[in-house]
Amino acid sequence: MIIDKNINPERDLYYLGGILIDILENKEYKEVDYMDLYTLINNKKEITINLFSLTLDWLFVLGLVAKGENGKIKICF
Repeated sequence: MIIDKNINPERDLYYLGGILIDILENKEYKEVDYMDLYTLINNKKEITINLFSLTLDWLFVLGLVAKGENGKIKICF
């Protein structure tokens, strides 16, 4: 869910998107591999691959990430 009134707000896309943006801001390269990025966020906050994919979709809708070369994730900020 994007916003939910559940008891686990740390599983909302806003929260996870913020963590992912923080990770991407600290990357020296503007493109990152999907699985490398999953490993980085999973080290910081343990989430499923499905929730990670939804978070990336959310950032794509916002225009913060795009598809880069060779299927990598391109940072747009």
